[in-house]
Amino acid sequence: MLAVILTLVLKFAILVPKKQDITTATLPSSTATATPPIATTTSSTAMTASSTATTSSTAITTSSTATTPLTTTATTTQQSASTNVGSMNQSRAWHKATLLANGKVLVTGGSNPLTINTAELYDPSTETWTTTSSMKHQRSTHTATLLTDGTVLVTGGSNPHTINSAELYDPSTEIWTTISRMNHERREHTAVLLKNEKVLVAGGSNPSAINSAELYDPSTGTWTTTDIMNQSRAWHTATLLANGKVLVTGGSNPLTINTAELYDPSTETWTTTGTMSQSRALHTTTLLKNEKVLVTGGSNPSAINSAELYDPSTGTWINTSSMKISRIDFTASVLTNGKVLVAGGLNGNGYLSSAELYDPSTETWTTTGTMNQPRAWHTATLLKNEKVLVTGGDNGTDYLSSAELYNPSTETWTITDIMKSQRVEHTASVLRNGKALVTGG
Repeated sequence: MLAVILTLVLKFAILVPKKQDITTATLPSSTATATPPIATTTSSTAMTASSTATTSSTAITTSSTATTPLTTTATTTQQSASTNVGSMNQSRAWHKATLLANGKVLVTGGSNPLTINTAELYDPSTETWTTTSSMKHQRSTHTATLLTDGTVLVTGGSNPHTINSAELYDPSTEIWTTISRMNHERREHTAVLLKNEKVLVAGGSNPSAINSAELYDPSTGTWTTTDIMNQSRAWHTATLLANGKVLVTGGSNPLTINTAELYDPSTETWTTTGTMSQSRALHTTTLLKNEKVLVTGGSNPSAINSAELYDPSTGTWINTSSMKISRIDFTASVLTNGKVLVAGGLNGNGYLSSAELYDPSTETWTTTGTMNQPRAWHTATLLKNEKVLVTGGDNGTDYLSSAELYNPSTETWTITDIMKSQRVEHTASVLRNGKALVTGG
């Protein structure tokens, strides 16, 4: 138990990957760099007490309209290659997973423990993994966003330094293209596709929490700054609401915070919208079919199981029933039946394989099937066949290359093709053809 507590203190108080001596690790290849400490300005005692900070009364700074020139570079010509059945190419955590318009899932980047630039695709129709071309830059704690034209925008992250580079993946050619850089280096940030087809990138750290925000316009390939948030935050969440606004919740700076704010794309301004009942970071937010937002778990600074609902029609927060298990660094997915599947993560007892379901109609939680492996820092993607694909992560001992599927009709998990390489904090994206692209880690 003492070892588990020490691991959690290191991971949440300092927010660094747990693998020892990673900054001096020998590079296995020219495409891997050591993963740096995350948010290194956070002291070892900063996260030992939660913050109850309220919304700042400082006026929002007027946005700048300066535009970053488009700087496109030559694309890679590496072609996709089939992997062995049952294997992702690399173990990874801190990666990203994106559902593509073709139904496949793109997994990108992450750490294992060195940051990587590799990417791969999962095809639900054959339940197999194939490699695709690698990103231009190694990155973890980045973002991956599916655009309306079917391409995937990847931004920022760490490799090991905080970066502002961005690139696009085209599923039709399986090629990455470097695009213009963001105005600010950032990691542990959020990226949301707006209804006007622009992408809002907000917050993150460099290395301490920042409040800057910027917009990417796919029609021009340029970045413009927009109004800053009322509060600097990293490890927060951002959710596109039905009314087109974006809800940002919680995070750390470096103490966990309970504030929330709304971004209005029509005015490009931020406004505060109440405070959550608990400060939290490394939590999840999920847009329900009734248009409310479910916020669950997180660090405060230890793992919590509380949950609450945000009602956009009133701008108010109300408590709902708590999860059965406290957890951070977990995933939450809305199923086609409207329920929310929460899986994995970790708490004071260690890494979790448990999963549970939230029913919005009754506002209650029930346990569901247990994953085959405990994991945190993984990804979860709802496939077009209504199953949920979970990939990679960290089990406290190893970075994982394994993947498994959750079947809502039977509430059971089955092991699918194992990624060839372990990854953490990677990304996974579903393509238009139904495949999934896994990158980085």
